Amino acid sequence: MILVRQEIGDVLRDLRQQKGQTLRQVASRASVALGYLSEVERGQKEASSEILAAVAEALDVPISVVMREVGDRIAVLEGLTPFETVSSFPDTVPDELVAAVEPELSLH
Repeated sequence: MILVRQEIGDVLRDLRQQKGQTLRQVASRASVALGYLSEVERGQKEASSEILAAVAEALDVPISVVMREVGDRIAVLEGLTPFETVSSFPDTVPDELVAAVEPELSLH
């Protein structure tokens, strides 16, 4: 069985290590308890969207990049090839979604 929390944890750990940051540094910048972030990275805890956003910001990585990487890893685990995922689902944001979300984004 594929556990999304495990894939999220793996992605966060990989990004943190790629950036040469310690767990303590990221936890401090994200205002998250060190032990909790460790459990998230190990796939033992399910992180809220707020925690994910804080950790992504602490890593200076857009949350969309984190989620795309998680999705790509899950696709591989499901046995999908890159061609299947691209041909089955568009890899761009539909114009109508951008138009619907843009007003909300300009408030932030």
